[in-house]
Amino acid sequence: MTNTSYKQFCPVAMASEVLCTRWTIILLRELIAGSTRFNELRRGVPRMSPALLSKRLGELERAGIVERKRLPGPPEIEAYRLTEAGRDLRPVIESIGMWGQKWVETEPSLDNLDPELLMWDMRRNLNTDPVPRRRTVIEFIYPELPASQRKWWLIVEPDRTVDLCHIDPGFDVDLYATVDLRTMTEIWMGLRSVANAMDHEALVLVGPRPLIDTMQSWLGLSPFAAQEKLVG
Repeated sequence: MTNTSYKQFCPVAMASEVLCTRWTIILLRELIAGSTRFNELRRGVPRMSPALLSKRLGELERAGIVERKRLPGPPEIEAYRLTEAGRDLRPVIESIGMWGQKWVETEPSLDNLDPELLMWDMRRNLNTDPVPRRRTVIEFIYPELPASQRKWWLIVEPDRTVDLCHIDPGFDVDLYATVDLRTMTEIWMGLRSVANAMDHEALVLVGPRPLIDTMQSWLGLSPFAAQEKLVG
């Protein structure tokens, strides 16, 4: 995939030529997490330009890691799915994530706060089991952010699908969560519990008690949150 080669027969070197271009590992993380459409992938890598995303998808396709399919329309939509070779990368990506959670210092990670990426990850990892079997709307408010990034809505539908809105969907809100972005990111990463944030008034919840009491269990945490962090 690269213009230069390590020129080594070692499988690590050969795999690195395929996987270690900029953004490729992050893109694979998104594909493994279940994103298949171009716009879904863009939401998971919001700082990656559309042109570079297209380029990397093409490279992965040529390497036999991704295959492109057209979903029935109208309109026709292209979807990207992992091949057998791509699916074999799941434990590799998961191991990289666990290593990062365990050994990478916390502060540099929390220097890269991004409300859109955080909310997108929360949406796809949300556990709908503890949520009532009706439309449930949760509004997150980040008071310190500009108005354009301040409010986000997670909507759990009766069929258990979860939507994310950045514009007021117009539904009655069941639970209001007022929190600063750093605290919410710490909770999502497993560095802080919902109870701890509430005890320190860094997270204020207004809504029905059952929804508040079960927030730790329904909240969509990072898949690496269970890994104990050994570097502060």
